[in-house]
Amino acid sequence: MTPTQLRAFTATVRLGSVKAAAADLSVSEAAVSMHIAHLRKELGDKLFTRAASGLAFTPGGLRLASRAAEMLGLQDQTVLEVSQAGAGRRLLRVAASSLFAEHAAPGLIELFASRADDLNVELSVHNPQRFGAMLVSRTVDVAIGPRPATVDDSMSCTPFLNYQVIAVVGTGHPLATARAGAAELREQTWLLGPSAAGRVGMVPSVLRRLNIAERDQRIFQSHAAAVEEAKHGKGVALVVAFAVAKDLAAGDLHQVTGAFQPSRGSWHLLTLPERDAPPAAAELRRFVTTPRATQAMLRGAGVTAGRFRPAVHVTLWS
Repeated sequence: MTPTQLRAFTATVRLGSVKAAAADLSVSEAAVSMHIAHLRKELGDKLFTRAASGLAFTPGGLRLASRAAEMLGLQDQTVLEVSQAGAGRRLLRVAASSLFAEHAAPGLIELFASRADDLNVELSVHNPQRFGAMLVSRTVDVAIGPRPATVDDSMSCTPFLNYQVIAVVGTGHPLATARAGAAELREQTWLLGPSAAGRVGMVPSVLRRLNIAERDQRIFQSHAAAVEEAKHGKGVALVVAFAVAKDLAAGDLHQVTGAFQPSRGSWHLLTLPERDAPPAAAELRRFVTTPRATQAMLRGAGVTAGRFRPAVHVTLWS
């Protein structure tokens, strides 16, 4: 793998198409396609396929997107940190699970960053299994996602927002008006966001509980893209309930009933212990449990299918 190949793939992931990636990198579409073809051949993985709502990624494609963004972003991040330190600015680095990053992070980060003129917040998407190691190595200052299997004295864990994951289909889908049995659920095509690619979290847990075969799972670059496919009757989508409340009320989506029962989860904020955490991390830990923070997270519908891309560093300037 070369940096040029990784940049071509990362741009395609971030922008959602080879054409847009080529324009962003100021190269031809053929060049971007060639770089991606080399990666596919070297890694022995298709990485992604094209669908009506964007790109549908393989589990390997999502892992490459995450690692490539980290590798290519390291140099830019270092330059940014050095320049900000010299200018007297603070930087808070937040790692989040893809489910939280898409649905609740935009409102939270925007409101929190607006409270201080000297604070920049950098949000990046990572596998929750890496949160502990990233905090200990000080790669990030805060991690937000599902509660780790074990929490010891090496980190502080603060629960702050409960949510439900439900299954939805479009108006024309057979399950829109019929109760589904367990066997029938296993026969469906499941339209999923990037959170389905890991082993930790609510969505992978639901898929294991239902015993959904990997061949019946289609993973998209965002949960919003998976929902758009569901609206067109292409399958069943697993979604956070508050993110699709308007679509359910309008009749554009229908909740699957029968053997599928809503699953309840909660998001947790992880930091190093108080004595070791940066002051901005401690500030966010206190702020995230306030009513204003909760309202900010629930108020919007997150980001659209065209705007969210997994594992891409986003810096919000206050």
